[in-house]
Amino acid sequence: MTVARSYRQPGVVLTDHRFTVPLDHARPDGERIELYGREVVATGQDPERLPWLLYLEGGPGFGARRFIGRQAWLERALSGYRVLFLDQRGTGRSTPLTRQTLPVRGNPAEQAEYLAHFRSDAIVRDAEAVRVHLTGGAPWTVLGQSFGGFCVTHYLSTAPEGLTAALVTGGLPSLDATADQVYEAAYPRIECKNLAHYARYPMDAERARRIAAHLAERPALLPGGYRLTVEAFQSLGMLLGSGDGSHQLHYLLEDAFVPTIGGPALSDAFLENAHAHLSFAGHPLYALLHEAIYAQDPTAPTNWAAERVRAHHPRFDAAKTLAGDEPLLFTGETIHPWHFTSDPALAPLRETAELLAARTGWQPLYDAGRLAANEVPVAAAVYHDDMYVDTDHSLRTARAIRGLKTWVTDEYEHDGVRAGGPRVLDRLLSLLDDQAVSPRTSPSG
Repeated sequence: MTVARSYRQPGVVLTDHRFTVPLDHARPDGERIELYGREVVATGQDPERLPWLLYLEGGPGFGARRFIGRQAWLERALSGYRVLFLDQRGTGRSTPLTRQTLPVRGNPAEQAEYLAHFRSDAIVRDAEAVRVHLTGGAPWTVLGQSFGGFCVTHYLSTAPEGLTAALVTGGLPSLDATADQVYEAAYPRIECKNLAHYARYPMDAERARRIAAHLAERPALLPGGYRLTVEAFQSLGMLLGSGDGSHQLHYLLEDAFVPTIGGPALSDAFLENAHAHLSFAGHPLYALLHEAIYAQDPTAPTNWAAERVRAHHPRFDAAKTLAGDEPLLFTGETIHPWHFTSDPALAPLRETAELLAARTGWQPLYDAGRLAANEVPVAAAVYHDDMYVDTDHSLRTARAIRGLKTWVTDEYEHDGVRAGGPRVLDRLLSLLDDQAVSPRTSPSG
């Protein structure tokens, strides 16, 4: 661990931490990588008197949230915690992995082998190494959003002795669903979000069809060279899973065309805004490892599960839609082979992605027996209409974890901890207060 450096923002003191951990925790004497974490403490608080709260971001592939001051839920957390925002390995400032850095690892086969060490199991081992450095071995509380909740569930399965308590927002995974089963459950949810959007903004049905028809004849180039095809346009449905995403999509669609001397054309403003939502330049690990986060059968590859399952849901077929009069359906949190040809940030990694899709040997991530005997207080927010994480899967997992308390709500979408801010965190902390299981107060539990 390097020497920490502190500085200030309004109402908070920030401290940068850097750590080194093994690339492969099964080989502690092997190659090491660097991790980055940002500690946040309220101004005037003595950090040594506060318990630690570790925040694990959603994803995979996103660095930890960069708040300014006491934004969103951080205001509530700082009233009782010393908060660590840890960039998960491969993200943010923690040995970032991109089209620029991955070639250092060698050829695509070597890159794929390297990337196999960047799932939740390694992230939790990293967290445990960091915890020992920062707390001297005392347990801490962990808050996981979305994929961060997947990491928390793995944490409870493998290292519960490191936890005083656990909080999950929109991120209780199925303990045993395959990638195919995850997407079979996902497409009907995504369709429901589409229909709700068109009920709210009926004028968008004609706009979306018009844009899709235009792209079917003339795919557009976005800034940076991203190739906007009909399928890429459909993937803007990722927006429909967030609290204000339907409104963002509406505003994007309403400004799509402008008159030119050559006839109506997609506007520069539309293309620029679409690029901001579609490019994976800032988070390529999301595309590379997204299906791998569901892989638990050592004999079964994920094999582009979202693409294969989509064939079972023909209403998402844009060509069939345009040949008829149905509304165009946007897709959601799905990754497809074409992402690695359309997006310049992913194109150099196409062969690596193919190797990861074909990879076997993935190990189980959750221990049902250990979760059934859990002694760590756990509270989870489950969003009733979550587009990204299946509610039924989450509730089955909630019932499988001893002592876990759920707050099921339709007030928020998947990003409820951001939109709801202090209220969401306060609700979860109040659920912890009701727990019958005593929290751990020492490294030995």
